[in-house]
Amino acid sequence: MNLRSEAKNISLILLGILSAGMGLKGFLLSSHFIDGGVTGISMLLTHIFGIPLSLLIVILNLPFIFMGYRYVGHVFAIKSSLAIIGLSLVLLFVSFPDVTPDKMLTAIFGGVFIGLGIGLAMRGGAVLDGTEIAAVLVSKNYPLLKVSDVILILNIFIFCLATVFLGVEVALYSILTYFAASKMIDFLLHGIEQYTGVTIVSAQSEEIRLAITEKLGRGVTIYQGKRGFGKRGDNNLAIDIIFTVVTRLEIPALRKEIKAIDPKAFLIQQSIDDTDGGMVKRRPLH
Repeated sequence: MNLRSEAKNISLILLGILSAGMGLKGFLLSSHFIDGGVTGISMLLTHIFGIPLSLLIVILNLPFIFMGYRYVGHVFAIKSSLAIIGLSLVLLFVSFPDVTPDKMLTAIFGGVFIGLGIGLAMRGGAVLDGTEIAAVLVSKNYPLLKVSDVILILNIFIFCLATVFLGVEVALYSILTYFAASKMIDFLLHGIEQYTGVTIVSAQSEEIRLAITEKLGRGVTIYQGKRGFGKRGDNNLAIDIIFTVVTRLEIPALRKEIKAIDPKAFLIQQSIDDTDGGMVKRRPLH
């Protein structure tokens, strides 16, 4: 076990707990706004029945932690259990200032702090909300449903209940909180350097390969294909196809280089959630 790596993960989880606690106690609870997922259900039940949020967050997440233990692993389950208990203790014993009475600022920054907390915890190898675990398992059992679809359906149900019990205005502000949290989580997990895979089909593949590797400092993979038009047996049917991975910020420069070499080049772009190995980080140019 890499102690330095584990210390970093623990630090991320602790920061995530404090950030989520700030979002909940410093912004949302005083205005009766809620978030999505298990946290949102816990907050809704707190507002309706007066049950302490610190208790509900632990109880409602227990089934999802058990799922995580069975399908992800014991290390993940232990980390997530401790993280959720830590959040519960923070909500119970740590005081946070009630930052602002402004509803719009409360909704947005409450979501930002919660999203920051959840994202930091996920980077540390834990979760503060079991919704993601449940969504992944449901999508595995029902292939027609994507993870995002399951989360969306659950949150529509939660916000419909919020409309009934808390009022339309509170529900609308809560939806804004959820979107702010989601965007913050996406930013933390994927960041500004979210990678994009680019496939390039061009007769001038060698010149394009050199431009990508020498000018942009990116690695490429070359694989052979055949054109889908023209007469069978045509000697020009075989063609080299280039695949490279760049950040979103590098796409304009990549397109400019390609179009300067071959204005008719065919490009396909696709989002990539994560990468590992290979020359993903930009190579220093000399």
